[in-house]
Amino acid sequence: MSYHTESIRNIALAGHAGSGKTSLFEALLHAGGVIQAQGSVERGTTQSDTDAQEKARGHSIDSCIAGIDRGDCRINLIDTAGYDDFRGGTLSAFAAVETVMVVVNAVNGIEHGTRRMMEHAHARGLARVLVVNKIDFEGAHLAALVEALREEFGPECLPVNLPAQGGKQVLDCFFHTAGATDFSSLAAAHQRIVDQVVEINEATMGAYLDQGEAALSREQLHDAFEQCLREGHLVPVCFVSARNGAGVAELLDLAERLLPNPAEGNPPPFLNGEDEAITVNADPAQHVIADVFKIVNDPFVGKLGVFRVWQGTVRRDSQLLVDDGRKPFKVGHLFRLNAKNHVEIEQAVPGDIAAVAKVEEIHHDAVLHDAHEEDRIHLAPMRFPQPMFGLALEPKHKGQEQKLANALGRLAEEDPCLRMEHHKELNETVLRGLSELHLKVTLERMRERYGVEVLTHPPRIAYRETIAARAEGHHRHKKQTGGAGQFGEVFLRVEPLERGAGFEFVDAVKGGVIPGTFLPAIEKGVRQAMERGAVAGYPLQDLRVTVYDGKYHPVDSKEVAFVSAGKKAFLDAVGKARPIVLEPIVDVEVAIPESDVGDVTGGLAGKRARILGTDSRRGGELMIRAQAPLAELTDYPTELKAMTGGRGRYSLDLSHYEPVPAPVQKQLSEAWRPKLEED
Repeated sequence: MSYHTESIRNIALAGHAGSGKTSLFEALLHAGGVIQAQGSVERGTTQSDTDAQEKARGHSIDSCIAGIDRGDCRINLIDTAGYDDFRGGTLSAFAAVETVMVVVNAVNGIEHGTRRMMEHAHARGLARVLVVNKIDFEGAHLAALVEALREEFGPECLPVNLPAQGGKQVLDCFFHTAGATDFSSLAAAHQRIVDQVVEINEATMGAYLDQGEAALSREQLHDAFEQCLREGHLVPVCFVSARNGAGVAELLDLAERLLPNPAEGNPPPFLNGEDEAITVNADPAQHVIADVFKIVNDPFVGKLGVFRVWQGTVRRDSQLLVDDGRKPFKVGHLFRLNAKNHVEIEQAVPGDIAAVAKVEEIHHDAVLHDAHEEDRIHLAPMRFPQPMFGLALEPKHKGQEQKLANALGRLAEEDPCLRMEHHKELNETVLRGLSELHLKVTLERMRERYGVEVLTHPPRIAYRETIAARAEGHHRHKKQTGGAGQFGEVFLRVEPLERGAGFEFVDAVKGGVIPGTFLPAIEKGVRQAMERGAVAGYPLQDLRVTVYDGKYHPVDSKEVAFVSAGKKAFLDAVGKARPIVLEPIVDVEVAIPESDVGDVTGGLAGKRARILGTDSRRGGELMIRAQAPLAELTDYPTELKAMTGGRGRYSLDLSHYEPVPAPVQKQLSEAWRPKLEED
C-alpha cells in the first residue's frame, strides 16, 4: 500500500530503561491490528526483542521499526533501547522521525534517561510527547508526577488526557470536557491546554477571544497544536498502561489526529558541503534525497540499509547514488520493515521509512540520491557519545584473524558507537565502546553470529599526548645506496593549540627550497609520528606544525625521504616542547539510595573525582554528579554494586582531556620505553 506524505507519522519511543517502551510498542501494534496478541519481554516473545542477547537479558539493545495502518494513515514506530550502553541506535532513530515519545515509568518518575532523551529530542528540533506508562501499578502517584514533569521540563508540559477508574481508562481532555477522572478535572485540563495552544497563532487567538472555543474548527485546533509542538511551546502528557491497554488507543488517535506529518515537522539540518545549510522539500516529484540511519546485517537478506526519504520518490528498479559515489546502484528490492518481517514495496515517498539490500557501499548516515547535483549533500551529523572503553582482542583460534576483522567490521557498521582500531606498532586490534556491557554484548554477538571467539586483554584507556610549549625541530635524511640516493631536509616548528582543537599543518616554506609536491610527504611523516606518540605511545593532538625551511636535491629527493625527514624533525621538536600525556575526564552520574551517599562520595573522592552536586529524587534516591578520570573507574561497576547492595547505577560521558599527574605520566612512559627500544 502506498501513502501520501501527509498521512505518515514517524515516532520514536525513547526513555529510561525499564519504563516499558517495548511493552508499549507491543500494545500499540496489538491495538493497531498488526499482531493478534501482545508478546512478553519476560518470555522473549516480543516483536522488537528478537536478538538472542535481547531475549537473554530481557531488554532492548537495537532499535526496531514497525508500522500501523489506520485507514489511510501510516504510523511508523521505532522502539529504542533505554540503557545508556546502547545509545547509538537510539540517537540514530531520532534522525528519521518528527516526534519522540519519551516514556516515563509512573512508579519511578523522572529518571536519568528521561532527561537525556528530552534533551536530545529538543536539540534535534523534534516534537516531544511525555507518555506516562504503568498508570495502574501500585505506587504510581500521577498528580505529583505531572507537577514534577512541569517543574523539570517547563509549564508547557500539559496533559492531553487523564486517567480514570484507577488507571483502567484514559479520557481525552483536548476535544472533550466532561468525565470523571482520577485526579484534576477534565474541564480544567481542557481549558489549560486549549489556552496554551491557541496563543501560539494570532488569528486563532483572535477568533478564540472574540467568539470563544466554538468558533474554532478542528482543523484550526490541529494546526495550532502542531505549531506548538514544532516550536516547543507544548509538550503533551499522555497516560497509558501497556499492561491493561488503557490509553493505548487514545495514543494512536493522538498520533493520527494531532502529531506532525513529514511535511509539517521542523526541516532536518541538511548541509551542502561543510557549512552551507539547505532545505529539502517533502515533494515526491523532486530529486531523491534519503538518509541511511540504520544498518542491519541480516543472515537471510544480507546487508540492509534502512533509510528515511526526505525528498523525491524512491522506486523499485530505479538507480541511486551513495554520497559522492560515481557509480549508481539499482534498487532491485525495496522493503518496508515490520519488526522482523520485510515486506516488498513498489515505492517510498517523502516521510517513508524503507530499506534496500545487498548494497555494500551503503553505510550509516549515507545519503542516497539520484542526481550528481546532490553529491555533497549530507545530514548534519548527530552528536554521538565517544566510545571510551576499550578491549584488546585476538582470535582464540589461530588463522581466524581475517574472520575476526570481518566480524568486527560488520558489527561496527550497525552501531555508530562502536569503533575498531588496529595498532600497527603493537600488532593489536582494539574494540572501543560505551561501557563494559556494550563490549560484552558485542563479543557475545560476534560469537553467536559469526562463530568467532576471542581472547581479551584488560581495557585500554584512550590516553592522548600533546605539547605544552613551542619548539623547533630539524632532520636531514640522506641515504646513498650506489645508484640514486635519498635526500630530504626539513625544518619545522610545533606549538600547542587549545584543548580539543585537533591538528593543523601549515606550509610556510619560502623561495621553493622544498617543492610543493613534497609537502604532502612531510605531512604524512608528521601524522605517522603523531599516531605513534612521543611520550607513552598514545596519539598526539591539539598542536600546530609549521614547515618553514629545508632543502631538496633535484635527483635524490623522493617522497620517502621527506616522509622520514618530516617524521624525525617532528619528533625532534616534540622532545623539546614539554610533551605531556592527557587522560580522558568523564562526567559521572550515579543514582543511589540516600543511605549510601557517604560511602559512594567517599569512594569517588578516592578516585580523584570532583563532586559537582547532588539532586534528590523520588523514593529516597539521590543523584550524584561528578567528574573523574576514566582510568580510575575501570572496576567501578563491581565497587558500586558492593557499596549499594546492587541498587546503584551510573552513566559516563566524555567531558574533556586533562594532563595526567606526573607520577602517572612517568609510569606510562616507563611502560612504553621497552617497546620503543625494540623498534
